[in-house]
Amino acid sequence: MDTPSSPLDQLHKLVTEEWDSTMRAEPVNATMFYGDHRFNDRLPSVSEADYIARLESKINFQTRLANIERAALPSNERLNYDIFSRYLASEIDELRFRADRMPISKTGGFHADFPELPRFVPLENYNDYANYIARLKAFHVYIDQNIERMRAGLDGNQVPARVTQEGVSDSIHPHIVSDPESSLLYSPLRDLPAMITRSQAIDLQQAARAAISNSIVPGYQKLLNFVENEYLPSASESIGASNLPNGEAFYRHRIRYYTSLDLTPEEIHQTGLDEVSRIRSEMESNIKKSGFTGNFQAYVEFLRTDPLFYATTPDGLLKEVAFILKKIDGELPRLFGKLPRLPYGIRPVPDYVAPYTTTAYYMPSAGDGTRAGFYYVNTSELSSRPLYELEALSLHEAVPGHHLQIALQQELQELPGFRRYAGYTGFSTAYIEGWGLYAECLGLEVGFYQDAYSDFGRLSYEMWRACRLVVDTGMHALGWSRQQAIDFMMENTSSTLLNVTNEIDRYIAWPGQALAYKIGELKIRQLRQLAESELGTRFDLRQFHDLLLGSGPLPLDLLEVAVRLWIDEHSAE
Repeated sequence: MDTPSSPLDQLHKLVTEEWDSTMRAEPVNATMFYGDHRFNDRLPSVSEADYIARLESKINFQTRLANIERAALPSNERLNYDIFSRYLASEIDELRFRADRMPISKTGGFHADFPELPRFVPLENYNDYANYIARLKAFHVYIDQNIERMRAGLDGNQVPARVTQEGVSDSIHPHIVSDPESSLLYSPLRDLPAMITRSQAIDLQQAARAAISNSIVPGYQKLLNFVENEYLPSASESIGASNLPNGEAFYRHRIRYYTSLDLTPEEIHQTGLDEVSRIRSEMESNIKKSGFTGNFQAYVEFLRTDPLFYATTPDGLLKEVAFILKKIDGELPRLFGKLPRLPYGIRPVPDYVAPYTTTAYYMPSAGDGTRAGFYYVNTSELSSRPLYELEALSLHEAVPGHHLQIALQQELQELPGFRRYAGYTGFSTAYIEGWGLYAECLGLEVGFYQDAYSDFGRLSYEMWRACRLVVDTGMHALGWSRQQAIDFMMENTSSTLLNVTNEIDRYIAWPGQALAYKIGELKIRQLRQLAESELGTRFDLRQFHDLLLGSGPLPLDLLEVAVRLWIDEHSAE
């Protein structure tokens, strides 16, 4: 007769099964980010039936978790239980609202991500290339399934805003090529590793050309036809999530999903207005200190138009970024007791998406340590990429921001996978993006923002995140127009019109995500102030940062619990 398993064994078994299920459902992420190479030849299956099955699977895991006796678990495992419970509930709600039926916009989506595949998968031997080509062959099915879901969205009145779709075609056209060797996806086949024999190379190159001609090009052509003939003509003039089916409930879910807190749109909107007022006062003070004699709008116009503040070549912009990052690298030991082993690199945003996407973004390193993290910098439209914003931007995206936090997180081998690799689900967003914004201000403590312009850039970036609370809730819950949101951002930040417009369109396409930054940063600052106040001279900044980063991303309320326990422990010393 089998001995009944303990609650701890039940929890470990459940968490392992759910993680394995996630890896099977997300084989590209498994390869790129999680260090799981069992499915290196597969693309995800993303049909309507697949998403219904995923919802049923998550509900089943949730039911099994509820039957585990939480009180019988050790304290650290109770935390795993609580985070796992929150993760499942969050993902179940996301699947129920079926936001996946609107998967593309001009700022990104599967159509823009796929051509980046060669940069993020192993390509070292014959099997690696065979796996890569197998994914190219599967692309047309992947496109069919995505179109199936988007059509289901149209049938269910889940219609994207027109402004988010204008420009999607421009990021599809470059992949419809007459010569397969001119495809970006053929590039890895040009210079094969020495271990691959000549006959193997010929076979691989022939297979790649066939896959591009028979799968990639027809897949992108089919997507282009669908977007131009069905999707864009059906798109809505409305921009707010509240106008979607069950839209008010959907947006309230998105607030919980991305902030991990139960806040109302009105509360967030007011917090944003309060922060805008506070930061605007600091910006006005900065202008006075700079010696500029005009008003706020005149100063901002000066910053937006003076050639002094703009690089003249893409390489020039990247060199400015590299200098900033090498400078901050040398200051990190002053702020942290533990630093990650994996390095990071700098890359330009791909040309085919650069005109429509954000100023920069970070792509995490591989979970198995075989690939560094990369900070992507948008080098298009250089007259819209001001140098005075680079310090804040770089500290956010690379170190001590996203790279430092995520690389350390991936080294926490004692954590279950859903915590070690958290960042690809909503519940961790406020922690991750809140840390990135908090990291920008850490530059003040180690000698950055020494001139008035870069400090104004820092304040403008903080203002930008405060404005997000106002415009995201404004557009998705309070009836704001797109132009009203653009005007508000232009009036309160030094960002250029192109950057502001791209950002506003991103918020329209991605309801709620932009709230995470400022909400997370405010919580981290609140917790630091609490620790400094309670501990006085016993407060150690390096230890505090190591605490914040030592457990991986946590929902903000659970992060507060962890900090309060740490304060109690150090108060007793």
